[in-house]
Amino acid sequence: MDNATIIFQPSGHRGKISKGKNVLEAARELGENIESLCGGKGSCGKCKVLIAEGHYPKYGITSHRNNLSRWQKTESNFITRPEKQKGLRLACCAAIKDDALVFVPQESRASKQIVSKRPRLLPVDYDPVVIKYDLIMEPPSAGDARGDLERILSALNLQHGLKDLGCDIDSLYACDIDVLRYLPIRLREQNWQVTVSVWMDREIIRVLPGRVTDTYGIAVDIGTTTVVASLVHLNSARILDTQYIMNPQVKYGEDVISRINYHLQNKDGLRQMSQDIGEALNRMIEALLQSTWPEDTHGADTTEASDDPDAQKQREKTDTEFLCLVPEDIEDAIIVCNTIMHHILLQLDPRHVARSPFPPVVQKSLNIKARNLGINICPSAYAHILPNEAGFVGADNVAVLTAEAPYKSDQIQLIIDIGTNGELVLGNRERLLSTSCATGPAFEGAEITFGMRAAPGAIERIAVDPETHEVTYKVVGNDAWSNYVEAAELKTRGICGSGIMDILAEFYRAGIINKSGAFNKKQKSSRYRVNSENQLKEFVIAWADETAIGRDITITQKDIRHIQLAKAAIYAGCKLLMREWGTNRVDVVKIAGGFGLHIDPVKALIMGMIPDCDPEKIVSVGNAAGTGALITLLNREKRSESDWVARTVEYIDLASLEGFKDEFLEALHIPHQKDPFPHLKPVVPTKILYQE
Repeated sequence: MDNATIIFQPSGHRGKISKGKNVLEAARELGENIESLCGGKGSCGKCKVLIAEGHYPKYGITSHRNNLSRWQKTESNFITRPEKQKGLRLACCAAIKDDALVFVPQESRASKQIVSKRPRLLPVDYDPVVIKYDLIMEPPSAGDARGDLERILSALNLQHGLKDLGCDIDSLYACDIDVLRYLPIRLREQNWQVTVSVWMDREIIRVLPGRVTDTYGIAVDIGTTTVVASLVHLNSARILDTQYIMNPQVKYGEDVISRINYHLQNKDGLRQMSQDIGEALNRMIEALLQSTWPEDTHGADTTEASDDPDAQKQREKTDTEFLCLVPEDIEDAIIVCNTIMHHILLQLDPRHVARSPFPPVVQKSLNIKARNLGINICPSAYAHILPNEAGFVGADNVAVLTAEAPYKSDQIQLIIDIGTNGELVLGNRERLLSTSCATGPAFEGAEITFGMRAAPGAIERIAVDPETHEVTYKVVGNDAWSNYVEAAELKTRGICGSGIMDILAEFYRAGIINKSGAFNKKQKSSRYRVNSENQLKEFVIAWADETAIGRDITITQKDIRHIQLAKAAIYAGCKLLMREWGTNRVDVVKIAGGFGLHIDPVKALIMGMIPDCDPEKIVSVGNAAGTGALITLLNREKRSESDWVARTVEYIDLASLEGFKDEFLEALHIPHQKDPFPHLKPVVPTKILYQE
């Protein structure tokens, strides 16, 4: 197939690309980070690029707009006529026909997200699945020429009471083949004194010379948008380091349906996405290990999972100051993720999860050798993957339940995990119900005109003066509010999820919008206007001279509708779960996930995202899925408990319930069309709260 030269500016990424591929696909191949929250479906409008015109001798190409495919109708939804005349296109819609120089505007460049998902560690009894046993043995002799493994098995029995530990197929116990390969040198290095790591009392997964007491593990939370991994010293239950990254699969689409579609539309799509997350996990593990080495080593030895004795000696030399861990030292791993991320990681076909009745390939928990997953830890170690609950409610929700344990409480708890997909749990020790609701990616910044991820320059807090309707805001990466700094100092680029959640509450309370979400006809500020290019009603949050993109950052009427749809999905889900459970109240509302750390409980009530309650009963539990992974790493009984929870909780398909559509439509209003919100009386003016 013929190739074309594509050059991206200002990054300078360039290369030969097969003609027929679109600019977004070219960007992925060449390492250019173009924002694409919809994964290239043409529905988010975030991938705007400028196609240069003219001959460029420096690069040896001639770039023309007609070197790309014809204009598509979809592009008109996001690119105005003047922008089209300048040469702007959607990267996902412009197929490559010949050479092109492509300029990526500031607002279209994917920035590194600031992730707020550090898991907390709850008190839990230390009962690990990997236990270390130190042995002192007699070497072989003329009268005792037993094999090395048989000698270890006998010593484990005599010195620690582990009976019937063997490696034959009929035994209840086994020894990993990788252990056998290094066994002779390990036994003889310290004169037959060794430490044996045994998994679940039934399999030897590692043998080290000498006496080693410390055991390490990792807990991983793979979300649709972000991935979090923590390195844990299991003996002390201490988190040594936590790493956060954007899920590299976001380039295929912001939501799980986009990932499924990428698999269906690309022959090798599933393997490619699985490989992406595997490589990302290994980079995170490398970074976790590097944190245990002195800086001047640059982590040189942390990338090699080696049983080489020299590597062990090198660790010992610096062990008084640094742990100097290598991949082999990580002997246990817990992985939690939603059902689609679970299937992609394991390269299981996820297509049927998206089709009624939404069956996953597997629900039960799994123990898989790390080497079989390509995860760079002790190759004989197991990665334990928590069970999936139902179609769109996966192991991450099971981890949340394990961490919060509503099934051990008399209080009726409502747990809301807000992310790309909303997951809800309601109940107590009597009964547990769960469901998922399609919030859409609005809270992640997609479908919002100036929406973006929580990267530097993203507006994360918004306040509106109720008298003047003037706006102040705060951006990620700067602690100062806009009214305390020079206008351009904040380098504002857009609005992220927590800022988006402020909008409905602030606009409604100030009277900028009415109960239906429509802009009021009478406005107190010149920030309200009708856009002359697209005729959309909009409200200016930040003026052009305050921004890094040189444009007014606005909220349009269409943006408000998208936010209403997302919040209504959550409220309707809460309301219907309460109806199914048989209660009209809850004792506590727990908000989990990265959003939970940033949501103002009062604003959550004002926007009508959760049923009316005392704001003091609304608590943030942060990354509860990560917390569930951590306690499961430390306590083997928690794994059994997780299996029990996954089997016990009742999954409710909201769409199948009578009255779902009516509940959803009523929840579109702010805070609600019919339901009373008496707890808002102190914070919302009476004339606004009780407007018709």
